[in-house]
Amino acid sequence: MRFYDLIIKKRDGQELTPEEISFMIKEYCAEKIPDYQMSAMLMAIYFKGMSNIEIKYLTKAMANSGNIVDLSSLPGIKVDKHSTGGVGDTTTLVLAPLVASAGVRVAKMSGRGLGYTGGTIDKLESIEGFKTELSLEEFIKIVKKIGVAVISPTSDLAPADKKLYALRDVTGTVESIPLIVSSIMSKKIAAGAEAIVLEVTTGSGAFMKKYGEALELGEIMVDIGLELGKEMVAIISNMDEPLGYAIGNSLEVKEAIEVLKNKGPEDLRNLCLELGSHMLKLAGVASSAEEGKDKLIENLERGRALNKFKEMVRAQGGNPQIIENPELLPSAKYRFNFKAEKSGYIQRVDAQLIGESAMFLGAGRENKESKIDLSVGIVLKKKVGSKVTINEGLAEIHYNDEEKLKEAKEKLISSFIIGDKNPPEVPLILATISREGIREFKSRDLISID
Repeated sequence: MRFYDLIIKKRDGQELTPEEISFMIKEYCAEKIPDYQMSAMLMAIYFKGMSNIEIKYLTKAMANSGNIVDLSSLPGIKVDKHSTGGVGDTTTLVLAPLVASAGVRVAKMSGRGLGYTGGTIDKLESIEGFKTELSLEEFIKIVKKIGVAVISPTSDLAPADKKLYALRDVTGTVESIPLIVSSIMSKKIAAGAEAIVLEVTTGSGAFMKKYGEALELGEIMVDIGLELGKEMVAIISNMDEPLGYAIGNSLEVKEAIEVLKNKGPEDLRNLCLELGSHMLKLAGVASSAEEGKDKLIENLERGRALNKFKEMVRAQGGNPQIIENPELLPSAKYRFNFKAEKSGYIQRVDAQLIGESAMFLGAGRENKESKIDLSVGIVLKKKVGSKVTINEGLAEIHYNDEEKLKEAKEKLISSFIIGDKNPPEVPLILATISREGIREFKSRDLISID
């Protein structure tokens, strides 16, 4: 079998066989296929696409390129959650202990942030002493003992994805649905979960800017997961404005703690309840998502979710005192009150521009080698639909460097659009996709992000 022939085959829009896909991944991981040939294949896939059958076998081949985590020693159905990312998306910090407090074992592997989208591991590392790099034995031991742990992926988890993503990143082939699906799903399958809840974000701060594209991505991921024997649910959520109010690592940890105290931003709380309710249903501890949501609300109200977070922090070497005293988290030296230049209603809070502002401050990585400042970021004071008067605060900037503040302020000027009329409300949850099909919650003409 010659890889040259497979490139020609895909270039001409033909379907690759399971054997050909397996050959491609094995040979590339063994460094028998050079980057220049794999780059040509990635570009052929970008333009010609892949059938669901091809995506299924590409996903399997990538998952099997390394070790598959064995979670069989943990009782019950193991449910994982994945988000396609966004700005202020702190769901894992809330969800992991919240779902674990309801009796579901949560063995979660999460990533770091890149660009203006945050990463769960960076956020957790703003907690003094918190260890995100654990052996699989330590990881499973903690989950057995307290029901939850969140770590960074091991190096042998879907190594084909690491190699392919690095190549996609420099060849203009990141925005390919077959390659996105196989990348996400291979890591989830390799992580050992039996059921997966996906949060597919859409809008200015999301990877998939258009609602229709996010819906398509969610539908294909659910189909592929079901084909591979996993129970699946995808939630399409609005990331046109940041989720919650805090953008920045330690700031988002503080906000997550507030939600676990049954306070905090309504949108972050509601999204976590939605995602968590489906996790409980897939795990078999609730007969419906509605029943699952009721259980989670009760656990928030009774402090069980907060106690589980405290247990997780302690078990992974972190300082649990940050829960009662969040000021122990890294804190920026200075704060700047960013004010409205006119009166009216907030029409738009551009999530991407807000995220880029936070990145300029040091809260995100411009490239993989960038060093993150865990203390800096932005706390929004107003969101879409809020009424403001001239010189009223729109956001508080937490910063350590005057030059970086200037860059961040320039972005923020364009982030807030103020108009005379109160804008129509767009729901946070736009659709759900499951074995039963697609359920949309608003007609597309009211979704401004399309």
